[in-house]
Amino acid sequence: AYLQNHELEKQGEAIAAEHLQRHGYQLIARNWRYQQQEIDLIAWEGVTQVLVFVEVKTRSTNYFGYPETAVDTKKQQFLINAANAYLQNHELDCELRFDVIAIILSGQQVQELTHVRDAIIP
Repeated sequence: AYLQNHELEKQGEAIAAEHLQRHGYQLIARNWRYQQQEIDLIAWEGVTQVLVFVEVKTRSTNYFGYPETAVDTKKQQFLINAANAYLQNHELDCELRFDVIAIILSGQQVQELTHVRDAIIP
């Protein structure tokens, strides 16, 4: 099951990255590691001059609820800490935002893609 999930996640991240680029975001990092975890995608939204930290949630069905609801408090805290570390490491001083891109896949087909802006308010 792990391998299937891992494949699903990788597929979801690729779809999310494409989605962001199609919408004018500049992809800066994929799977940026911080402590034991990682941030799926980091992108620059030039229009608003905002650095966006993106959590990608991929499911093969919405039977267990929608994927965007799967970002629990612990994960939110991690994302906020990781984002701060990223800014410090890169000596950046800019606005940031946390988005969730939820994808429901059926085989290779995207059934649904939801981009939730400001999904986490630090």
